[in-house]
Amino acid sequence: MRTLCPNFQREDALETVLEVPIPEEMFGSNKNKPWQAMRSWMAKPHVSVFGGRGPEIQFLLGVIGAPLIPLPIRCDRTVNDNIKDYPIECSMAKYIVQQYIAAAGGEHALNSIDSMYAMGKVKMAASEFVAGEDFSSNNNTKAMKVKNMKHGPGEIGGFVLWQKSPDLWSLELMVSGCKISAGSDGKVAWRQTPWQHSHASRGPPRPLRRSLQGLDPRSTANLFSNSICIGEKIINDEDCFVLKLESDPSTLRARSSTNVEIIRHTVWGCFSQKTGLLVQLEDSHLLRIKAPGNDVFWETTMETLVQDYRTIDGVNIAHAGKTSVSLFRFGENNEGHTRTRMEEIWSIEEVDFNVRGLSRDFFLPPADLKREDEGCGVIDDGDVTTKTGGLGYKILANSSRIMGVKGYTKVVAIDKENLEMFGCDEEL
Repeated sequence: MRTLCPNFQREDALETVLEVPIPEEMFGSNKNKPWQAMRSWMAKPHVSVFGGRGPEIQFLLGVIGAPLIPLPIRCDRTVNDNIKDYPIECSMAKYIVQQYIAAAGGEHALNSIDSMYAMGKVKMAASEFVAGEDFSSNNNTKAMKVKNMKHGPGEIGGFVLWQKSPDLWSLELMVSGCKISAGSDGKVAWRQTPWQHSHASRGPPRPLRRSLQGLDPRSTANLFSNSICIGEKIINDEDCFVLKLESDPSTLRARSSTNVEIIRHTVWGCFSQKTGLLVQLEDSHLLRIKAPGNDVFWETTMETLVQDYRTIDGVNIAHAGKTSVSLFRFGENNEGHTRTRMEEIWSIEEVDFNVRGLSRDFFLPPADLKREDEGCGVIDDGDVTTKTGGLGYKILANSSRIMGVKGYTKVVAIDKENLEMFGCDEEL
């Protein structure tokens, strides 16, 4: 990972320290003039949304960039609970969590961590778009449209994560010259991108999902301390216990609005029976967009394989993984059903604990932060055209303005923190 940016005007000038490190792949094979490859990478169109790669990069960052866990995690350091006097499925889950704590380094090592810093790189790609009348049918007479949306090796970038507690974190992620910032100050979670204003999420502040992908064992243990064990599963030829956690109705109501209802949000954690470590993290949520006539439903499933554990200061930290996402839009009529698949391959280059000087002031939200209104983030001076409307829309907050090359693209984008979703036709 490169942490310095060359001077584009003068090759012999001092280099600039980058806020977000950039992967070595971005500098190309020409070692004599690496700044030319970097300048080309930085100059990729990321604000223009009239077809091409720009909409896809916004799409990827909106969905995979900074998703949140569906419910808050307690910040206390007591991660071991008494497993007595609980139903058998709860007792089993608590016992599995205790084994995970021991495998991750032990309660003493986990409780000694006051803050964390992580730097890594990502490769994202939207792999498939499918539209048709019936996804479950193999009848060739059914209209199905499949488009491979990969562009070469995918969009490459890097990120920096700072965290002091599950609800006190800051993330900066840059992919193909497009930067997204997100964070939480313990009171509100927020997100900022080049194509929209800073905005706050609904409901209480919640932890970053990326932290629970093997980077923060203590928060992972706290998250699943109230889960239930639902059985076993084989993942990559490894026997695992499966723990399940449902969002409570009050949390779902706090995140819903008059136009959007979050029906459910479920998290599963698969823990190795051999090592005790987290092997897979999966979550799925279903929301309903209320509209006159027919409501539209969005189901999002995100599955992360957690790999390459290494010991850092006595704590086992995952250093690689792969996240696969499926977005399914249904309701209205069968022809409006769509499914989009995307994936992210990530790796951790640096991890450090107990960062000196990292105070709460570091996690303050941007000055232009705007909370969502009851209109689910629709900006007052913009307008939105529904599926039956004749024109595209102007501004839909917390989404990308996606325009197809041959015409406007149907878009449904609701800011539910990590629930930015786009329903697009094949002209993306």
